Amino acid sequence: MSTTSDEQEAAAVVELSEIEVVLVTYRSRALVETLLARLPRDLPLVVVDNSGGADAVADVLEGREHARYLDGGGVGFARAANLGAWSSERPYLVFVNPDTAPTPEQLFALVEELKGDPGLAAVSATTVTHDGRVELGVGGWEPTVGRVLVYATGLHSRFPTAGVFARPEPHQEIDLEWLTGACLAVPRETFVALGGFDEQHFIYNEDMAYGRRLREAGLRQKLRTDLLVPHAGAGSGGAKTTMLQMRGASMFDYVRRHNSAPAAHTMRLVLAAGSLGRAAVCRARGNPDAAAGFAAYNRGLWRGAPDMS
Repeated sequence: MSTTSDEQEAAAVVELSEIEVVLVTYRSRALVETLLARLPRDLPLVVVDNSGGADAVADVLEGREHARYLDGGGVGFARAANLGAWSSERPYLVFVNPDTAPTPEQLFALVEELKGDPGLAAVSATTVTHDGRVELGVGGWEPTVGRVLVYATGLHSRFPTAGVFARPEPHQEIDLEWLTGACLAVPRETFVALGGFDEQHFIYNEDMAYGRRLREAGLRQKLRTDLLVPHAGAGSGGAKTTMLQMRGASMFDYVRRHNSAPAAHTMRLVLAAGSLGRAAVCRARGNPDAAAGFAAYNRGLWRGAPDMS
């Protein structure tokens, strides 16, 4: 991926001493190796391992002078990411998923954006699929009954700013209420003051909750749609259906905690109808794996997270 002159200027302005990359991993050694091979060996970073050393990911950090390894204790993404943030001494943090592929210039560009605007509490890159298409859910808006209905019925493809999850065009300016944590830069002091990611979410929706926290504090966030970062998507973590059940459980937990009971249960019904409808379409089209994924999401909405013991 080529870099712009603005990215190159940002890389020259931001000092290595000002930044630390936070990588939360779970049995993701191969992904971490690939990611780090693209990044400077002197880039400060912390790997928070939620698998208890099962894949010896600490060995990947050998020879990296400014790399740290922390045992995340299997406590989920939010707590592990916060552990990395609380233990850091750098003024700016960039949370990066192991299955993304940002360039050094893109990481520095995110931090340069923060340095230039004290009112920003978060800046994220735009993640794209292997074919260069912007992913659905690079950020989005607070779930409401109306927005959930647009998403569940698929109308977000015709009305792209009316649903819950955003898919902007590259270089499109767009105002969002939350940003994906796949490649997200924050000022550490602000992040800590806001309480970091919401640890009531084991995984998923912690980025949505952080967006809510910073809005309530009168702060802003920005999606850099000119910074396109490849993202494998579901490339790390547990089995796909397990993760999708957790996604459904986390979504309902989020809307339940931030809405009235009638509104939350209405949103669950709408999301369930949408996921079951998509599952039926996938089965009819001969795609049982995708159908199983939507069915797993529906289980999460009603039964909660799967047993991980």
